[in-house]
Amino acid sequence: MLKLNKKRTFYIGFSFFTILMLWQVYNYYCPMFLEELLKSTFGNGDYNYLIGIIMALDNILALFMLPLFGTLSDKTETKLGKRMPYIIVGTLVSLLAFPFISLLYIKNSFWGVIVLMALILIAMNIYRSPSVALMPDVTPKPLRSKANAIINFVGYIGAIIGSVLTMIFTKKQADGIHLVRNITIWPFLIVSFFMLVALIVLVLKIKENKIVEEMADEMALGEEMSETDEAITDDKPLGKVDKRNLWLLIFSVFLWYFAFNAVETFGSLYAKNILKTNSWGLATSILAISSLITFIPSGILCDKIGRKNSIMLGLGLMIVSLSACFFLTKFSVLLIILFAIAGMGWAIINVNSYPMFVELSSSKNLGKFTGYYYSASQVAQSITPIIIGFVMDFLGYRAYFPYAAIFMTIALVVFSFVKVPKKDKVHNVNNTIENTNNNESIELKDKKLNENNEVEESNNVEENISTKETTESNNDNPDKETISQ
Repeated sequence: MLKLNKKRTFYIGFSFFTILMLWQVYNYYCPMFLEELLKSTFGNGDYNYLIGIIMALDNILALFMLPLFGTLSDKTETKLGKRMPYIIVGTLVSLLAFPFISLLYIKNSFWGVIVLMALILIAMNIYRSPSVALMPDVTPKPLRSKANAIINFVGYIGAIIGSVLTMIFTKKQADGIHLVRNITIWPFLIVSFFMLVALIVLVLKIKENKIVEEMADEMALGEEMSETDEAITDDKPLGKVDKRNLWLLIFSVFLWYFAFNAVETFGSLYAKNILKTNSWGLATSILAISSLITFIPSGILCDKIGRKNSIMLGLGLMIVSLSACFFLTKFSVLLIILFAIAGMGWAIINVNSYPMFVELSSSKNLGKFTGYYYSASQVAQSITPIIIGFVMDFLGYRAYFPYAAIFMTIALVVFSFVKVPKKDKVHNVNNTIENTNNNESIELKDKKLNENNEVEESNNVEENISTKETTESNNDNPDKETISQ
């Protein structure tokens, strides 16, 4: 019987915690830093399109780095394991470099900020694929949705901390929100501190090589229960149906990140120019909290209705909530409710999409497949800031939510063509394994019972021999008792 080690999975999630917390602060402040620096450097004007290009350029490198470092980590063998060296190096470089983005903004250095943004991207992408691949390395395939729910739960705690920091260190005035240069350094320093603490905990609690060795038998059992059309092996290419599913999943991941990243990238500017509020951090915090609450139930939901149906439900919730947000022109309770619904949908999608993707990988190429998964998301995040920036320059900020809702709808249509194996097939495998386990248990009990019977018979024989020897001894010495008296 497979059982998830929840405590260990929780600790593995600390790496994802650092990733989401940093990006939450990065995505909030960097567009505003760039807007202000572009105006001070090149004069007043509309720079949304250019900001979109800059925000996209720092993602383009990730298209190559994510699969590269995922593949490299597959082939790495060290005393620390194959994923942990990349996690340690990437996290250390990131936490040391991150505060300098704010410092260079304070110094009014446009090009300095650009260089540091690029450095952060390189450091983060060194360890993103290895970080995410660590969970499926030590988790059998049937348990990965539940494990991913815990990973995302821990990660979104980091996202919430990041959102709270953006609210605390942003100032609201009558004409909107404004950055106070001297205090923008604090959220960056706090993020770096949390990253250091998380890294220390991860290194102390996760001994990768030891865990992989302990989990070998359970991982093999998980492969037998894989929800794929054909068995996945290291030396065999994917079958026709599985390969088709892989491409559909890549395109689907691209589309829903294409929609969602647009909301993330230009959210702070939309709030500033349309909603006239500095509470956008509250809205994103509600989204993150809603996701946080939904993660664990999403893993349970997957057991009930399957991964595909779960993801389609999540996409539906996103489409409804993003479409409704279009009709709101001020920050309100209704906006908060809609973001809570969006958070639920996004959680359901994220909990099930990555496990569904790496279900098609073997133990030897898991890091590479993880790289493919995140490359699909990075391609989307590289392109969508440019396109939505261009769209909003021509149609205005009101195009913000319809843009996201439309591409979420296209994602739903594409994903609906993914084929999953019939439940009967999976159940038959599960039943076969369960029957095998039961038979092994019965054989073990019978073996133990036979051993006990053999021991008992041996004891009886020894007792009979002892009795016989005593009787013979008494017959040979009839006066022994009298003499003794």
